[in-house]
Amino acid sequence: MVKDRIADGRRIGQLLASELTGLQRGPLADVSVVDADRDVDPTPDGAFAYRVTADDAEVAIVEVTPETAWLVLEREPATVPDRDDLTVDGTTIVVHSGAAVKAAVDVLEQSLSG
Repeated sequence: MVKDRIADGRRIGQLLASELTGLQRGPLADVSVVDADRDVDPTPDGAFAYRVTADDAEVAIVEVTPETAWLVLEREPATVPDRDDLTVDGTTIVVHSGAAVKAAVDVLEQSLSG
């Protein structure tokens, strides 16, 4: 059982990038992480970390705060899992923990599926 919860925005953003580039299923097979700022300093207002593309078209950007990563989609998602560590504000999916990364990727996958 994991005792420590990952709640560092920069680390959550890194986990999200790893998950996005590691999955080769369905619409995620064409997803890339581009223009990554490896030295990004999280800010309370969200600092740009990288862009997410699918078939060379931008589908999202990721910004990081000291405690969260924001997956900002091009369009509002149809559904979002009901989790305490994942919130939505319009097109922005706020990932509050490393454990919520897979759920955020699922939201992006559903968004890309139409």
